[in-house]
Amino acid sequence: MKLTRHTRLGDDPGSSGSLNDLSFLLIIFFIVTAGFNVNKGFLMRLPDTAVPRIVQKNDLLRCVLESSGTVLIDGKKMTMDGLEETVRHTLTGHPNMTFVLAIAPDTPYQNVIDVIGIIRKLGVENFSFRMEDN
Repeated sequence: MKLTRHTRLGDDPGSSGSLNDLSFLLIIFFIVTAGFNVNKGFLMRLPDTAVPRIVQKNDLLRCVLESSGTVLIDGKKMTMDGLEETVRHTLTGHPNMTFVLAIAPDTPYQNVIDVIGIIRKLGVENFSFRMEDN
């Protein structure tokens, strides 16, 4: 009588090795990319709540941004270049100038960003904005 030896075939050890490598690479990828997902937005200095600030009426520069992208200062239509020149001129005469921006509800986001960019470029420290009612 001839005895045959039966051997069990185990799992292939090479099949799980690539899965381990892949999972390790994915973990490293997510750790590295998590550090780069930082959105700073606009960094603006907020007023101190302990000391109320009094703003003189002649230090205010009121600007209205309409939904069509038109900029109005004291009821006069202006371009972005005209806005920059007006703010620069007002800032030289009134160093404590406060820029007040009223935004129409349907104004494109980019127009608001353009106005804020001009204000930041000129170094206006006092800035206020609000949404207009319909």
